[in-house]
Amino acid sequence: MCANFQPITHAQAPLYTSNQLTFDFKDDIYPNYDSPLLFRNPVNRQIEWRQVRFGMIPKWAESIDITKYTYNARTETVMQKPSFKNAWYNSQFALVPLQTIYEPLYTGDKSQRFGIHRTDGEPFTVACIYEIARIDGEVVRSMSMLTINADNHPFMSQFHRPKDEKRSIVVIPPELRQAWLTCHVSHAHQFLQPMPDKFTAEYRPRNVTSNNSSAQSELF
Repeated sequence: MCANFQPITHAQAPLYTSNQLTFDFKDDIYPNYDSPLLFRNPVNRQIEWRQVRFGMIPKWAESIDITKYTYNARTETVMQKPSFKNAWYNSQFALVPLQTIYEPLYTGDKSQRFGIHRTDGEPFTVACIYEIARIDGEVVRSMSMLTINADNHPFMSQFHRPKDEKRSIVVIPPELRQAWLTCHVSHAHQFLQPMPDKFTAEYRPRNVTSNNSSAQSELF
């Protein structure tokens, strides 16, 4: 799972599309925070930025508070869950470019916050699904990161509680980004591959003076 990540900067945005990234977002993102998202506009077929909430808000939701529970979508059940199945079956696939994801590494009952990033320091893109809903008369865009089992992954299996199932995000490499954004749901599972061997992790404690402290205490 991934409940916290460091997005790309505005200066890195041209690496992905000529479409301008014009909105602001925090450099430490948690569920219900705004995030940049890449998707393919079905009208002009251009890759564009959208401002979305981290955490899926399905069309039937009555409140954006649901984002606390929908920031990750399990690929084994995404087609069955009410929060995700509409986006999945309608091939609403997207990408979140980011610099680092944060996961807990446990020693006994105590967890430490580790940042997972590419060994070369370059940003990478994570597979997502997105939705557009109307909450209290306002159009709200949102997304959820897709996750796969990582019990046997040599790197990702070290994170989270020892007895819990291990989960991992899905990294979409540069050569497959266009294909992922345009693929039909019938072909989606071929993109859901384990994380490559280009990643490392290091201890990155939270900044307790940050405005994010309340959200962090709930997630770690």
